[in-house]
Amino acid sequence: MEPDAISTLYREYSGYPTPISAFVTANDYMALLNGTSFTLIAEWSQSETFQGTRLHYAQQWTLIQNYSKETDIDIQPPSPCSLLHGELLSSYSLSGDLKAVVRETSGQFAGQQFLEVWSNSSLKKIIHLTALNKHGRVYEDAQFGCLAWSTCESRLLYVAEGKRSIGESYTSASSPSAGESTARPLGSPSEKDRSMYWEDWGEGLTSKSVPVLCVADVAKGTVTVLQGVPSHVSPGQALWAHDGECVFFVGWWHEPFRLGLRFCSNRRSALFCLDLEGNCECLSGDTSSVSSPRLSPDGRYLVYLEGQVFGPHSQCLTMQQVKLSFQRLSESLPLLHLPVSGAFHAGLTARLMYSTFSGPSCRLTLAIIQLAYINKYIVNINRHALIDCSAYKAPTSHLWLKTQSSQDERVMNFWSSAVHLKIAVAFLPLAGGEGEVSWDPLGESCLRGAIVNVLDIIPTPQEENPEYSGLDFGALLVTSNHLPSRTKVPLVVFIHGGPHSQFFAEWNVTTAVLVKLGFAVLMVNYRGSTGFGQDSILSLAGNIGSQDVKDVQRAVLTALADQTAEKLLTLDPDKVVVMGGSHGGFLACHLIGQYPDFYKACAVRNPVINAATLLGTSDIVDWRYSCVGLQYSYDQLPTPEALTTMLQKSPISYAPQIKSPVLLMLGGKDRRVSPHQGLELYRSLKSRGSPVRLLWFAEDAHSLARVDTQADCFLNVVLWFQQHLHLH
Repeated sequence: MEPDAISTLYREYSGYPTPISAFVTANDYMALLNGTSFTLIAEWSQSETFQGTRLHYAQQWTLIQNYSKETDIDIQPPSPCSLLHGELLSSYSLSGDLKAVVRETSGQFAGQQFLEVWSNSSLKKIIHLTALNKHGRVYEDAQFGCLAWSTCESRLLYVAEGKRSIGESYTSASSPSAGESTARPLGSPSEKDRSMYWEDWGEGLTSKSVPVLCVADVAKGTVTVLQGVPSHVSPGQALWAHDGECVFFVGWWHEPFRLGLRFCSNRRSALFCLDLEGNCECLSGDTSSVSSPRLSPDGRYLVYLEGQVFGPHSQCLTMQQVKLSFQRLSESLPLLHLPVSGAFHAGLTARLMYSTFSGPSCRLTLAIIQLAYINKYIVNINRHALIDCSAYKAPTSHLWLKTQSSQDERVMNFWSSAVHLKIAVAFLPLAGGEGEVSWDPLGESCLRGAIVNVLDIIPTPQEENPEYSGLDFGALLVTSNHLPSRTKVPLVVFIHGGPHSQFFAEWNVTTAVLVKLGFAVLMVNYRGSTGFGQDSILSLAGNIGSQDVKDVQRAVLTALADQTAEKLLTLDPDKVVVMGGSHGGFLACHLIGQYPDFYKACAVRNPVINAATLLGTSDIVDWRYSCVGLQYSYDQLPTPEALTTMLQKSPISYAPQIKSPVLLMLGGKDRRVSPHQGLELYRSLKSRGSPVRLLWFAEDAHSLARVDTQADCFLNVVLWFQQHLHLH
């Protein structure tokens, strides 16, 4: 296929909108009493490749409850889409009467930030945050950021960057050496401090260094920076207590120095309560990692996730529960080590960030990773009951949207497979009837004629991990059923990064377009992927470059061998290519080095090539030790033995054996895996005359997430594979 046709197809599929959040409210007082008519407002994100931007827009539906059956919904046609310009954060009040927006302007006031409060009919209040000069930029990220209404709907809580120099109204913690005071004295900064280095929280959180909790008084138009946060922690994920007299927040330790926080649930942190007078109390233990606090509607319970510090950066977590009247801590959902067939088995992950309490009944909705799926559950925290209410059977995934709803119990669900998107809404039945949830679709997009097969793969006895035996893993094989019978199809082996992440049976634009172009795609979840229990995650430590490499190769051989006479197509063993990013790129480069005659081409994004040289440049230096089976501490210094181990487990050791043509795609601002990693392989291959091409995206980072970058990468990957598979 010609480049223009490939780009057109990618533009079409990448333009499918993705739901971000939703809010449901009664339309009027009588509707609230009768429970008959509601308005649902959903916000969406959509990639627009012509301009290289992501559009953010809103859409409304009217929902009418059926009297004959309370869970049935009559959905009226949606309103036209409304583009949202410059919205960084938004939040509806509990009553649904007010909407708060943090907006960043363009044009004459470019870069200025405002806090707006809207009613159903007009703008009620605007606060020029930049002009007030109480703090720096508002945090809009999912790690720290929040925008929370108090129950009285008169105040808003958010997180912003603290001010660092004087002339300003308060002091904030800096980044001192170990043992040095974190207090920064008032007074004009001296000349010697002009070029002082300020740490931040690493990849994806660049320039976010010293967060502070801020409260805006809507009526007065004032902003107060809350005092009393311990100087050794950075606050975020804050929410109001039920009485509005204090706030809860997660505090991450930033002493003796900050480690990268994005995608890392293993950072030392604790749950705190801070009153408006500046008195702060720790509600959890202080030797673990916590996240995602949620307050029950009656204000009696606070639940959150808890995990270990260091080790794998994404692990199975426990759900903890605090009864606030007694400050009694208990465990709601335990950590799961091994999958248990037919039961909740895979352990909680950071996906709980998308959960919410629904209505007054203290039922918590959450998404749980299980094997290749994200399934929907409801937890009754009073009874510690866990109910599966996934709308569709495998191979699909479900993700609760952040649906805000105070009086009502309305939930919104984002459902997808690897080639299918659907958004649906439901009324929750009374407690005990959650298994009978009836989902009504609001819209869908899909790739017609594609099939998703889930493979369960068992390692051979020689590939078993003696410390964690009996572990299997999985893969998703996505193929087209619109090709002529017995067609030989080239296979793209697609490997996720992390390594402790996963390919879910959810919408993946790369996979969908590759299948449309005539490829089959094998998405491998090797041992160490999330969704298979804690033992699977722990099994990879010390075994990178061997166990995970063998798992991917075993998955490929399994897929190639699974060819029956009834199949409409056959995977072509002579046309297998491999692609991946980060740790997926690490594995792809290992595969073409360890199996040099098997893969006909390779495409990698920001790959780890030499773990030894990465040690001093990555924002997650702890993982560079943990992944090779070594313990980490903040005062760790490299040893010859440690560096040797890292080098031996790196793809660069196999560079002389590589025969496959390699396409490298590197982000110039990557702080997780330095782009110089890819350059090491590039130079090694160039020196040996091996085919290699390098794309350098100077303004992009580790995820290569810019819209124009993603489109450029996809086009180049397809053309690279077509060239070296001799496809016309």
